[in-house]
Amino acid sequence: MHDVVIAGAGPIGLFLANELALSGCSVLVLEADQDPNPPLKALPLGLRGLNAGSAETFYRRGLLEAIAKASGVNAEKLGADPEAIEAPAPRQLSHFAGITLDAADIDTAALPFRLPGPAMEGFMTSLEAVATVLAEQASARGVEIVRSVPVTAVSQGDEDVVATAGGQQYRARWLLGCDGGRSAVRKLAGFEFIGTSPLFTGYVAQVTFTDPEQLPLGFNLTPNGMYLRTPLEGHLGMMDFDGGAFDRSERLTRDHLQTVLRRISGTDVTLDKVHLASSFTDRAMQVTTYRKGRVLLAGDAAHIHSPLGGQGLNLGIGDAMNLGWKLAATVHGHAAEGLLESYTVERHPVGAAVLDWSRAQVATMKPGHNAPALRRLVRELMSTPDGTTHVYRSTSGLFNRYDLDNDHPLVGRSAPDFRFDDGTHLGDLLHQGRGVALDFTTDRALKGAAQRWADRIRYAAGPVRNSLGLAAVLVRPDGVVAWASDTPDRDAFGLAAAQWFATPED
Repeated sequence: MHDVVIAGAGPIGLFLANELALSGCSVLVLEADQDPNPPLKALPLGLRGLNAGSAETFYRRGLLEAIAKASGVNAEKLGADPEAIEAPAPRQLSHFAGITLDAADIDTAALPFRLPGPAMEGFMTSLEAVATVLAEQASARGVEIVRSVPVTAVSQGDEDVVATAGGQQYRARWLLGCDGGRSAVRKLAGFEFIGTSPLFTGYVAQVTFTDPEQLPLGFNLTPNGMYLRTPLEGHLGMMDFDGGAFDRSERLTRDHLQTVLRRISGTDVTLDKVHLASSFTDRAMQVTTYRKGRVLLAGDAAHIHSPLGGQGLNLGIGDAMNLGWKLAATVHGHAAEGLLESYTVERHPVGAAVLDWSRAQVATMKPGHNAPALRRLVRELMSTPDGTTHVYRSTSGLFNRYDLDNDHPLVGRSAPDFRFDDGTHLGDLLHQGRGVALDFTTDRALKGAAQRWADRIRYAAGPVRNSLGLAAVLVRPDGVVAWASDTPDRDAFGLAAAQWFATPED
């Protein structure tokens, strides 16, 4: 019997496999597809954007350089000047409803607790690149990946759960559903999945145009919908506001795609050939809880929405980073009371906010008599410093704040990347997936208190370039600040550490 069986060998399932194996859990991954790199995951259709928060997550596990390299990106260009004291202004910004904004308009004074480090920017990648790096790392850590075995049944008892896949039964203490928007695990385990119906059918395709000059590059909103052309050869996206009426079980033909494109673009453009195509909708759905007994969900298995703004992969990575260490602690028997329940408590509101962000973009792009006036107003508001900053805060993945019942403004946020005088960053200290106690005092005031949790918390002391006025910080394994203080209060530190790292027996 394994500690954990994961359904789904996409980026989210593989990230979780790495997190659990890092802590010594035995992990088995079951994947329905036989091909580890199907065409839909490769460029151009597998094109995805990693936001700055996801880049930071990979950095904190020592994976940023490998994923950047697999994505054709120079990792050094994602970071700040090594000699910088203050964080640089953001250079990249997501769009809103196809409205491109200028990162120079971001008010950096409204971005609290940022420090310079190696992961300051997001970048473009592909599902194939991310999954390949994560699969290699998982295999090196002893994770077994079994392919061509779709999950067909799930049953669970008080002590274990059984997944039937490929005609075999796989028993584990926990089952994770990371098997996408049409998750079999979600359905078989009986999760409630609620939300809103679609307004459009979307298409993404790799095609050969006879006359591509008729279609400008970039987002193109028209009276009949939207089409997108990227610099990638033959990469085409469309949104047809048909109420999601297209039967997505039907094969996508050249004639159908050409008809939709001509109607949306208002041109007589010709598709010479369709090499690969897929459809989607803006249906926005979320499970009411991310856990039912010994079954948990992450990524698209827990929430689906339109791909506008590229939030799906990033939201799933955030789920995985939040869940991995909590489930590992549960497996090893040293989870604090209520720790696993905090996964839903913390991540469900983040998912709900992304669904609403997606809905707002769809409503802004929907054609109609009043649509141009609405889009002009939204563009004017978004183009102000406050509006542009709001878009960045909402999409960068750096400014989520969990409610950890602590009034300190840093608690519940992603920790700043404090840098010690020897050049070590906080991100370096998180590579092993343990918590970190940062002690900036000269007398090592928290050393004794931190040693109580030496198997779960790494203690690091010394002067840093910029302490932000703090004397000590406790950081969870996922990089979230659990406690912070401008005085070295041993008792307060001990209480905070116990909240996240103490077992009931402790």
